[in-house]
Amino acid sequence: MDKLPKVALPAIFILIVLVILISKSAITIGSGEAGVLYKTFGGGVVTDEAPLGEGFHIVAPWNKVFVYEVRQQEVFEKMQVLSSNGLEIKLDASIWFEPKSELLGKLHQEKGEAYVQRVLLPTIRSAARSVVGRYTPEQLYSSKRDAIQTEIYEETKRIVEGQYIQLNEVLVRDVTLPPTIKEAIERKLKQEQESLEYEFRLVTAKKEAEKVTIEAQGKADANRILSASLTDKILQDKGIDATLELSKSPNAKVVIVGSGDSGLPLILGNN
Repeated sequence: MDKLPKVALPAIFILIVLVILISKSAITIGSGEAGVLYKTFGGGVVTDEAPLGEGFHIVAPWNKVFVYEVRQQEVFEKMQVLSSNGLEIKLDASIWFEPKSELLGKLHQEKGEAYVQRVLLPTIRSAARSVVGRYTPEQLYSSKRDAIQTEIYEETKRIVEGQYIQLNEVLVRDVTLPPTIKEAIERKLKQEQESLEYEFRLVTAKKEAEKVTIEAQGKADANRILSASLTDKILQDKGIDATLELSKSPNAKVVIVGSGDSGLPLILGNN
């Protein structure tokens, strides 16, 4: 019985050490995450193997695991850039991105955990300054927002392509111009709209006038052709035909052929 405490104390000590080692060695990687293994006595960051995936892992207690989110992420950036004529433009953009999980070790080794601040944000700012500087405030306000969004995306993607980052989308949420410039552009656009509306009315009125003129000309031409084709003989024949039709009326009449003007029949009597 006297020997029991001497045996129990080392056992308890060993048990405590094992618990500490296991707690230091066990790591759980959550959903949408991956781990970069750092071997303290084995060459540092592991770059030639796939990162640790989701779930429970046991690593040597003297090694470290750096956990990264590998699902799509969003960063919102407000920027002040200059237009082609030197005016200050405020640009709000969202960037959708994710680290390339198969190259996570390289990303950690070369860029570090702050890769968004070190690589992505400076790149998007540079691309925005370059793209917006090609356009005037009027173009940015009216017709070129989709174009600058595409161009910023293309320039940013080209730069970060070799930085172990996958760029999914760049969304330009807002373009804010100086108030005086915005008001001037709105006035100009309103005047252009009114001018287009006035031109449309003029074109419509002109077409309507042309239509009336064509119709009148057509009627005049028809009457002229008809007049040219109506000779005295034709008129006399038409008159005789009409008189004969009237003579068939049940009312009593006396028809004298050739007694009227121009030799037309004369109808006497109407009971």
